[in-house]
Amino acid sequence: MTTDRRYRVLAVCAHPVQYMSPILRRMAQHPQLELKVAYCSLRGAEAAHDSEFGTTVQWDVPLLDGYDWLEVPNHGSGSESFFGLNNPGLWKLIREGHFDAILCYTGYVRASFWIALVAARLSGAAMIFGTDASSLAPRDARSWKVTLKKITWPWLFRLADQVIVPSTAGAELMRSLGIPEDRITLTPFVVDNDWWSTQSSRVDRLAVRTSWGVAPHQSVVLFCAKLQPWKRPLDLLRAFARAEVTDSVLVIAGEGPLRQQLESEIEQLGITARVRLLGFVNQTQLPALYTASDLLVFPSSFEPFGVVVNEAYLCGCPVAASDRVGAARDLIAPVDPKLIFPSADVSALTRILRCVLQDRARLAELGRAARRHMETWTPQENISATVKAIALAIQRRRGNEPPSARIPGSAISSSGSSKT
Repeated sequence: MTTDRRYRVLAVCAHPVQYMSPILRRMAQHPQLELKVAYCSLRGAEAAHDSEFGTTVQWDVPLLDGYDWLEVPNHGSGSESFFGLNNPGLWKLIREGHFDAILCYTGYVRASFWIALVAARLSGAAMIFGTDASSLAPRDARSWKVTLKKITWPWLFRLADQVIVPSTAGAELMRSLGIPEDRITLTPFVVDNDWWSTQSSRVDRLAVRTSWGVAPHQSVVLFCAKLQPWKRPLDLLRAFARAEVTDSVLVIAGEGPLRQQLESEIEQLGITARVRLLGFVNQTQLPALYTASDLLVFPSSFEPFGVVVNEAYLCGCPVAASDRVGAARDLIAPVDPKLIFPSADVSALTRILRCVLQDRARLAELGRAARRHMETWTPQENISATVKAIALAIQRRRGNEPPSARIPGSAISSSGSSKT
């Protein structure tokens, strides 16, 4: 699909996010877009307490540079509740902004999503939204939520003029809900590949490992996430202890409520000398973390996607992950499906650690394969697909229903793979 038309688009975002800002910068430079970004809060760009990290967080990379943005005052509590984000100013912004499309990255569980949706409908603007979910299962595993989603989600996502999803599993979820094929667009969940690759190339791997007290011949297993129950860092800790791989070290980067329990179990398991607890690690330090490690393990029981996989791959660090990690299918399986294990299966993870940590040559080859695979999962693909989703949504909203959305680079084929 080609057009000389320049679309006026408002992206509604909950708050600045370190992996999204580079994508917005590139979108702002796209010749078919006139982009404005509306933030419902500036959490992340401004220092604020993060309840999940359990500490004050302010990302140390530029989040607000390179694109046109504004903050819409939040009249909500700022919490994770429905009225945590309540930005009535979106109403006037959308109603008077003459936008062709609203690209909504604020979830339907926030009041601001509904303000934007109703305003878009009354303004004649196309509404593009989706979910990063790869299944109906909620984080708290409450079965009634699955039942409720089965009833409400088919209605909810039919409100979108085009549904955007970041993974193959997400596309299949939409199909299972009865969303028509031509209304689903895969916009791959990406990071700034060039930045990560460049930063990784500048890392002195030996110096970083020396700062951890790790010798060149030792294998480093990395956990990098919030220390929250659903991230399951204790599974990795126990598997690492059981594996008993000689000359291996476990590095844990992150903060959260499980910190004290981790410290206690490390001592009980008798592996204090083989574990490094780094605490919260900010964005600019992460390339060194991945580059100096030999294997990242991501054992989450709930993880819609997991961009740490992207980040680690771009730094040449292979990843083993549970089957509940959304990125497992799109990123890990093409590199080595044997690195995917059942969630909460400590024995299976133990076997993986024993197998791969004793084969440094295989780890190195997996790292190279990971880097190669990221050449197929890039910001360019994401933006191309997003632009085409916008064009399709505008066509549909204006009564010019596209005959098919199977457009190279934007749609999902019947087999579930992106056409790129």
